[in-house]
Amino acid sequence: MEDMIQVNSIGSIHVEKGRFYIKLKEEYKKGLTSIDGFSHLQIVWWGHLFDNPKYRNLLVTKQPYKKGPSEIGVFATRSQFRPNPILITTIFVEEIDFDKGIIYTPYIDAENETPLLDIKPYHLYERVENCEVPHWCNHWPASYEQSASFDWENEFNF
Repeated sequence: MEDMIQVNSIGSIHVEKGRFYIKLKEEYKKGLTSIDGFSHLQIVWWGHLFDNPKYRNLLVTKQPYKKGPSEIGVFATRSQFRPNPILITTIFVEEIDFDKGIIYTPYIDAENETPLLDIKPYHLYERVENCEVPHWCNHWPASYEQSASFDWENEFNF
């Protein structure tokens, strides 16, 4: 198996004047064919602001969650500090401009001009009905919809 893997950006994520959208490069716009009708999409993006040796080697951190363990490994978090800063977010689709290759959403937790790696439709069968989580996060919202009004700032130590 090879150590090097080539990943190419297919577009970028934009946060401008309170508006959030994903813009595909011209050569990838056809990939949006028949995506209309999906209310949610999974957006795969590159954490380019944290792509350096320091953050790629940060495997354990001190209590990022107020109610969490005193130390936690990167694979037990959704942190942007990862050996490979590949991040995923589920978004609600407000509107799609097929001609321009733009997907509008009310929010995405990425920075302006973040490289876009992939888009996947969110399917109902991906929902796990009997999901178990550690006790320190079992009070978190049980759905995407509930997370919008949850007090996330009260959960983190940063």
